[in-house]
Amino acid sequence: MTLDTLGRDPSPHPDQPRTAPAPEQASPLSQVPSVSVAPAPVPVPAAPQSAAAVDPAALRSAFRRHAAGVTVVTMIGPRGPVGFTATSVASLSADPPLLSLSLSATSSSAPALLAAGTLVVHLLSDGQQELAARFATSGIDRFAEPTRWRSLPTGEPLLVDAAVWLRTRIHSRLNAGDHHLMIAEVLETRSHRQSQPLIYHNGAYGTINPNK
Repeated sequence: MTLDTLGRDPSPHPDQPRTAPAPEQASPLSQVPSVSVAPAPVPVPAAPQSAAAVDPAALRSAFRRHAAGVTVVTMIGPRGPVGFTATSVASLSADPPLLSLSLSATSSSAPALLAAGTLVVHLLSDGQQELAARFATSGIDRFAEPTRWRSLPTGEPLLVDAAVWLRTRIHSRLNAGDHHLMIAEVLETRSHRQSQPLIYHNGAYGTINPNK
């Protein structure tokens, strides 16, 4: 091609009309219908085998070495006041103020606990071992003499010799194994005097001396 052909049709017959280009033929692959392919399933690892169950006696033996504060929990029952000794009481939350406690499902106090709306938790002091033992004994009237108690204006039984007590309202209940777990909101608390706490450790009552 020379310079004088620039801008002109270089075909040998410029007067003849151009032939329109043939439409582009589709590729054979483009005519194959698309198929959605699901991703391969991710293998799920097998669940680990659980360890052998801990012997209940071994668990109790371990927790005998754990010192716990001693409390008496009281409530209104269907036929009068109900109460039991508990070492399971624990502070749970400051805001809102919550505590937790548990009781065996086979306890004679369990039906009253499940029906109660409010509870009073008494934190026992050193020297109140007999009171703790009385509320842990089955088949007796725990509120008979020599127990000293009165009803609060809201109806719950109050042990008047307790140095510290908390009135609570049931927040939630949970069946946990062979126990009932309770979470309660603290509505009112009273501390009447300074005293050393009563604790339970290795099957016996005792106390602590912070000065040693």
